[in-house]
Amino acid sequence: MQTMRPTLVATRTALQGAALTLICLATLAATTLSGLAAVGVVPWLELPLMINETAVPDGGLYLQLALTGLLLCLCVFLPTNRRVMQLESAHHSFSMRMEDVARAYATVHAADRAGAFQAPSEFDAVKERITHLRNHPDLGGLEPDILEVAAQMSRISEDLAQTYSDERMERAYDFLRQRQQEIDSFQERLDHAKALHDDIRQWANRLEVDEDIARAQLNRMAADLNELLPELDLSSSRSTNSPTAPDRVVRLSNVAAE
Repeated sequence: MQTMRPTLVATRTALQGAALTLICLATLAATTLSGLAAVGVVPWLELPLMINETAVPDGGLYLQLALTGLLLCLCVFLPTNRRVMQLESAHHSFSMRMEDVARAYATVHAADRAGAFQAPSEFDAVKERITHLRNHPDLGGLEPDILEVAAQMSRISEDLAQTYSDERMERAYDFLRQRQQEIDSFQERLDHAKALHDDIRQWANRLEVDEDIARAQLNRMAADLNELLPELDLSSSRSTNSPTAPDRVVRLSNVAAE
């Protein structure tokens, strides 16, 4: 569609010009015939007209005068319409030229960022860029002044092209990719550390629970032993009179205390 647009615009402009020319010629012819008919050189237009089955006398005369007046009214607007067409054509031409300049500049600036131009002087640099644009398969058909403007713009922005050259941009991207890899690796280690922390926390909680259970069992055993001590003390007091086991009660008391 973009390739057919210039053809469509040219066809429309040609048709508009032909229509204006036709209106001017028709107005000139109608005015001339009406003027000659008014002085009696040529007869008026004869045309039978009927309105409600009533014949209109001199209907051709009225029709000829009405057509002539209409054409004259149209001619009054022709200069304005012509100026509008010229402005539209100029605007379209300007837009097309600016699009071509932008396209050519984008191409030569990309080549400049890739380091395709090495000429030191300004004249040689512009000439080198124009040659590059002429040899380009998509830009060779552009007008020379468009190529020259794009080349000059590229020469002015040469410092910008060197600052953001493809090599520097690739190094910057490599640096960013390395930083991203480092961050991903650190995130993996952090996730692993979190998993270990959670595992140790759960293990510590289980050990604390087991310790509480063991302590409760020990306390319960001690309570049961304390309940048995009075009976043991009673039985031991009875056996103190016997000479065969004088130290048994003391040993049991020491074991219970331990």
